[in-house]
Amino acid sequence: MRAPSVVRLFLAASLCTLTIGASAVSYDTPNRHELKRADLSGAPGMEVITSISEYQVGESIPRHLHHGVETGYVLQGSMIQMPGQAPTRLESGSPIMNLRDVPHAGFKVVGPEPLKLLTVHVVDKDKPLYDWVK
Repeated sequence: MRAPSVVRLFLAASLCTLTIGASAVSYDTPNRHELKRADLSGAPGMEVITSISEYQVGESIPRHLHHGVETGYVLQGSMIQMPGQAPTRLESGSPIMNLRDVPHAGFKVVGPEPLKLLTVHVVDKDKPLYDWVK
């Protein structure tokens, strides 16, 4: 039963930094392929974005946050490594859930296969999808 440990890993990564510095930088990543974007009906100013992201062995997912909720699913798992920690396996089929404005990720894909994620973001329409946290 690996899912609870994966959820704990994501929570630990998300809770490592609860304060967000004014030095956040906004931009997208070439690893993300957007599938669909639509306004969230009944919630003015919000949109839903569905994407698939693939990270090759050796690539990192920088620490970042979203101005809304990110949820998703690990399509293809891989070994990942948080700075200063031992590698751990992010299993295929694991759920993803990151809350509004909470920094998360900040790990490197260490293989042996690429990491592939399906994500759905329900975010503020007038803000960038990612704010990278230094």
